[in-house]
Parts: sequence; C-alpha cells; structure tokens
Amino acid sequence: MTTNSQKGLAGIVAGQTAISTVESSGSGLFYRGYAIEELAERTGFEEVAYLLIYGELPNTKQLDDYKIKLQSMRALPNALKIVLEELPATANPMDVLRTGCSVLGTLEPETDNGITEEIANHLIASFASMLLYWYHFHQDGTRIETQTDDETIAGHFLHLLHGEPAHRLAQRVVDVSLILYAEHEFNASTFNARVTTSTLSDFYSAICSAIGTLRGPLHGGANEAAMELISRFKNEADSEQGIHKMLVKKDLIMGFGHRVYQNGDPRSPIIKAWSKKLAADSGNEMLFNISERIEKIMAKEKKLFPNLDFYSASAYHYCGIPNKFFTPLFVIARSSGWAAHIIEQRRDNRLIRPSADYIGPAPRPYPTGKK
Repeated sequence: MTTNSQKGLAGIVAGQTAISTVESSGSGLFYRGYAIEELAERTGFEEVAYLLIYGELPNTKQLDDYKIKLQSMRALPNALKIVLEELPATANPMDVLRTGCSVLGTLEPETDNGITEEIANHLIASFASMLLYWYHFHQDGTRIETQTDDETIAGHFLHLLHGEPAHRLAQRVVDVSLILYAEHEFNASTFNARVTTSTLSDFYSAICSAIGTLRGPLHGGANEAAMELISRFKNEADSEQGIHKMLVKKDLIMGFGHRVYQNGDPRSPIIKAWSKKLAADSGNEMLFNISERIEKIMAKEKKLFPNLDFYSASAYHYCGIPNKFFTPLFVIARSSGWAAHIIEQRRDNRLIRPSADYIGPAPRPYPTGKK
C-alpha cells in the first residue's frame, strides 16, 4: 500500500529549526531572524558564525574574543600534517577536507565533557589550513606555516593560497561569500549531518557526512561547473550562440534555478554586485559581461534565474582562487551552519528514520528446487 510521498522529500517538512528559514514566498533568507541582505552588508563571517553557533549576534568584546580564538586555532597538529603529505596530489580537495576532519577527530576526539562549540570553531578555523598545507606541499614541496595574523578567515584563506596578504577588496568579497554560503535550512548536507547526529554519533562524523554530501555535484560544485561554462566563451556574442546551442540540445546549465526559490535566489544579486566590483577593479570585465549575457538568455528562454553559485564563480576567479577550491570554500562557510544544526539536533534528539513506499514484488514463494 502506497502513501503520499515525494521524490527527494521535496515539500516534506522533516523537522523544526530556529537557525534559518527561507521566506514562504521563496524570496528571502534569514539567519536566526536576520535578513541575509543586512548580514552581508553589515557583518563579517566571524560575526555570522557566532550568531549561528551561539544563537545571538556577539557584542564588540565577544566578537573580538571570538576572532582571537579562531586565530589561535589555525595551526595543525604534526600528525595531521603527515597524513596530508601522504595524500596524493591528485586527490579531490573535498576528499582532503573530509580526511582532515576525520584525522583531527582521532587526534582530538570528542569527549563526554567536551564543548561541542569548541570543536566547531577549531574546524572552521583550520579547514583552510588543512587544504592549503596539502596544496602547497604537493605543488612545490613547501611545508607552509598555517598560523597567520590575518583578522578574518577570508584573509587567512587568501594569504595561505597566494603566500601574501590579500587585497582588501578580495578579502571582503570572500568574506561576504562565506556569509552567503554559511547556512541554508535543511539542505542535503545539513540534513545528512542531522541524520548522523540523531544516531548519537560524534561531531566529527556528522561533519564528515556533510562534507561527503556536499561533494556531490547536485549540491556543491555548481560554482565550479559554472566557471567551466563561462570560461568556454571568448566574448558575449560567443556565449549567446553557445548557450542557445546548449538549450537546443537540452544540456544542463549549472548555476541556474533552485528548488526553494521560484523567483530568484536572494543571495545572487549580492554576490553579483561584488563580482562586478572585482571585474572593474581588475580592468578585465569580459568574464563578468559573459556571465551577465548568459543570465539574460536564461531568464528570457527558460525563466530561470541565477543562484548563488553562478556569480560566485566569477567572483572567486577574480580573487585568483582555483576552480577546484570553490566547493572547499563552501565547506569552510557551511561548517558554521552544520555546527548549529548538530547542536540543535542534540538538544531535542530523536533518531531520524523515515519510512519508504515499497514498490517491489509482492510476497512470493522461494523457487522450488533452488539451492
């Protein structure tokens, strides 16, 4: 007997949360009641991470102390560095972060009297260190120092990537992108983190579950695919011709549409504006212009609008970030949201175990004579 079910749990309410919500009209996003537009304009990622994990915006002293705490957590244990050096240079960077998280969990395991928030902070602070230690070691054999004096995680990431303090504009753009990627209700990776948490597993296992889920191209990776698409074209006219050909062939064009936003992703105009600033600052606006032309075609031909991933692709490119690090930046940001959901799930836990509609054969006898 079948019951009402939805593929992919679309439209199914799977729980309650006080962390974030998409407005019922699908046109707004709020973190603990604060509109994403206001947070992106008036705060930094550290302030938003504090809001998500601790429940309220920090005052000035709390924010200063929190930034100092995160700065102190950027160094990596030697045992973790050894593992990162042993990973192949060809490894997927998402696998590097998942492995780094798991190894850290064995070196500094969660205990019954441990503070979950501190584990969250350590991972948020050190994910960039893990990724870029591995990257530089396999690029040129350099064992980089992962403890920097940069005030923000965005600055820390760019400093480790490029080997010098980043331009202020680039730092702010990455900072804003981390805010926009930090949290998004019961998305696939967050829900998976909550499922793992509901079994009473440890914090690191829940984060590893989330990273593994985000690794899939239907959840994370759309900005990488968008960058690959945009970079195919020489100019706006070339992009228009190319996109029309793709539409005729019914090719999937990544970076457009979103299950929970019918009238456009409210985060997209924010990152688009920053991408435009970076383009103007670089003196080479072609990449942005191509992106904008693709956006207009998709709106006209398919009534589809860009999601956060589409313009974050060009924004990250202008910041000199390799494509393969786009989704790992998503991990750094979303770890704050994952942590908030793990904490919330633990406060009122019940094992998450949905039912399924069975569509297989009816009961039948075992074949006669079969051994």
